[in-house]
Amino acid sequence: MHRQTRKKLLNFATGVAVAAAAVVMFLPAAQAAPGTITTNVNVRSGPGTNYSVVNVLQRGTSVDVQQCQNSWCYVQTRGTSGWVSANYLSGGTSGNNSGNAGQPSINFGINVPGGPPINFGVGNQAQPQPPRPQPPRPGPRPPQPWPPVVQPTAEVCFFDRTQYRGDSFCLTSGDNTRDLRNWTDKISSIRNPAGLNVQVCSETVYRNCRTYTTSASSLGDFDDYIASVRVR
Repeated sequence: MHRQTRKKLLNFATGVAVAAAAVVMFLPAAQAAPGTITTNVNVRSGPGTNYSVVNVLQRGTSVDVQQCQNSWCYVQTRGTSGWVSANYLSGGTSGNNSGNAGQPSINFGINVPGGPPINFGVGNQAQPQPPRPQPPRPGPRPPQPWPPVVQPTAEVCFFDRTQYRGDSFCLTSGDNTRDLRNWTDKISSIRNPAGLNVQVCSETVYRNCRTYTTSASSLGDFDDYIASVRVR
């Protein structure tokens, strides 16, 4: 291999190792995930077998996993840091392989001059969630109409005794009886609370009449002397 080419490759590998170490140096410890080496494994300067071996970790060694790329993870332990194959790494520390499901995600991108970009990540990166749509608020209720007031039917009642006593019958505005028949000469008092115009006549067909606009507890000379009535 040409000496200058070998020098460029060596500089690139060194740059990758330095960049990875710099990233790990500035990663907060709280963002590293614990792991355990499952068999004796080579620690390399980059994520692949084409990178140089920088150390060997023994089976059962506890490490801090800083981030992973494809099937390689960057780990750190006392005196050693570098890339190991994820096939020989389990989550959690020795004696506990459950991992850390709540581990926060870390993502970094580094461009090494003359080399490809390197992305680092640990855990599953949480995706931003869109805001949950809120149901529309109900508008003000339209005013409810008041129920119509039912006025009592205005009526006039005729009694066969004074002081509104005894048998009776009632008529409303617009009613008329030109011949009282069985009630002829029997009316002695009139109850007219609505103040209707009441015409009482001593003869049939509304002849010889007198008009009342109020109640009358006694009819005087018309007492028991009415043969026809009409209400207006």
